[in-house]
Amino acid sequence: MNAPPLVIKIGGSVDDPSLLLDDIAAQQRAVVVVHGAHRVLDALATQLGHPPRFVTSTSGAVSRYTDSTAMDHFLMAYCGLVNKRLVQGLLARGVGAVGLAGMDGAMVRGRRRTDIRVRDGTRTVVLHGDHAGTITHVDTSLLGALLASRRTPVICPPALGDDGVPINVDGDRLTAELAIALGAERMMIFSDTAGFLRDASRPDSTVVRAGPSDIAELAAAALGRARTKLAAVERALRGGVASVGLCDGRQHRPIEAALAGAGTWFSATAAAVTV
Repeated sequence: MNAPPLVIKIGGSVDDPSLLLDDIAAQQRAVVVVHGAHRVLDALATQLGHPPRFVTSTSGAVSRYTDSTAMDHFLMAYCGLVNKRLVQGLLARGVGAVGLAGMDGAMVRGRRRTDIRVRDGTRTVVLHGDHAGTITHVDTSLLGALLASRRTPVICPPALGDDGVPINVDGDRLTAELAIALGAERMMIFSDTAGFLRDASRPDSTVVRAGPSDIAELAAAALGRARTKLAAVERALRGGVASVGLCDGRQHRPIEAALAGAGTWFSATAAAVTV
């Protein structure tokens, strides 16, 4: 592997990734693709009679409760349907795509959190048997070999838990940990919005530039998944990634538009928020 790759995530909210796949195929640099699949997973789980369950921790964080049945559905949606459709799309565009889950080859390992304390109305209860956790280690040897052979890795959760079972890890955090481990200079997370919105009700409130010192202020006003994305941005910057973009995956040439400055860009050298 020579120059560090560009690390991008195709978020699960991007219903039609064809524009991103076109732009990946047009790149002259090495690319590592990470993807989500939460909408597909929600629909599949509901069809199979085990609809998704979201819980709120005692700290206020909202997460998916992943019991053993939910993990089976997770593997079907992420590692099966979405991963292989993306690989198919890239192969059709002449890209040597290879689909992987983080757990493959023990590439991404994590600590499983089997018991979680959640709010249930006014009570606090403990849920057991959760297949979720946090990333603790990334081994880049497999990715390095693939990149050296001019292949394009297409990666999704789960990671491999410390007890040997697959664990659901946040896809944005997975993207950040891979970018750090690979020494990437730029990381981009594509979704169905124009960037990070200071006010979720106003599409014209996109933050253009920000730095690490701005993240706490932005997170205080963020809703839902936006806070999780900011946590991944902060982790990437503090881990040595020079710049991180939250970008729109629906526009023409989305990668090139982002590299030209579209979306919201966070960098370690940004002085203050600009809108």
